[in-house]
Amino acid sequence: MNRYLVQRAGFALLALAALVVVVPILLVIGTIVVRGMRAINWEFLTAMPRDGMKAGGILPAIVGTLLLSVGTALVAIPVGVGGAIYLSEYARDTWLTRAIRLAIINLAGIPSVVYGLFGLGLFVLFLHFGTSIVAGSLTLAIMTLPIIISTAEEALRSVPVEFRTVSASLGGTRWQGIRNIVLPQALPGIITGVILGLLRAAGETAPILFTVAAFYLPRLPRSPLDQTMALPYHLYVISTQVPGMPAQVQYGTALVLLALVLSMNVVATVIRSTFRRRRQW
Repeated sequence: MNRYLVQRAGFALLALAALVVVVPILLVIGTIVVRGMRAINWEFLTAMPRDGMKAGGILPAIVGTLLLSVGTALVAIPVGVGGAIYLSEYARDTWLTRAIRLAIINLAGIPSVVYGLFGLGLFVLFLHFGTSIVAGSLTLAIMTLPIIISTAEEALRSVPVEFRTVSASLGGTRWQGIRNIVLPQALPGIITGVILGLLRAAGETAPILFTVAAFYLPRLPRSPLDQTMALPYHLYVISTQVPGMPAQVQYGTALVLLALVLSMNVVATVIRSTFRRRRQW
């Protein structure tokens, strides 16, 4: 009887903890949706900003966020997954590889403003990219690499050793076994890490503040070396730097950013589920 009561009490505490976490999130999302829907219309999504960003639309910010996300993915995914493959499949367990793994874990906890200052010094000033999409994408890619490498390496290590043994026994090289067997089986976990990194990059303000984001730029970028507006920084600006900004514009911008992030998450979840159903273990 006492065990039964303890179990019920434990379940009740877990349910209460879940409510404490979930209810505030739902309240925040509900407030953004209710108040942001008043601003959502075709002009808001497709027009250029005007009147000091108090009127018009947020098209440059939407396009800029998408360009930065694509640029980050083009750099971070090959480098991150390649690094994870090397650490998981090729590197020996030495003090150097252990130090590299420790450094990757520590890099994941560095504040984003530090990455922004690093990108400013390296890409904007030293490499002379200027405040541009290239500089912003490279900075965001470096920021997301620790997440992608860590999760991709764990996904690769979770694939049973027997898969590699069978591939080698059939005469396949190590790379053939990785490419044709290990990578497809580890793909759901790799996609999880990639989307976590890209979602963080899409919502960051500090790194793009130093490397790419423009305060007010009512046009679309013409080249990768142009500045651009971005939704996170645009939301920060209209919420703190522009007096008299209508609240519905602020909530509308937040809703668009939230919808963009959630849509990326949904697409990644569908892709991950598709590959997970094909997994053979």
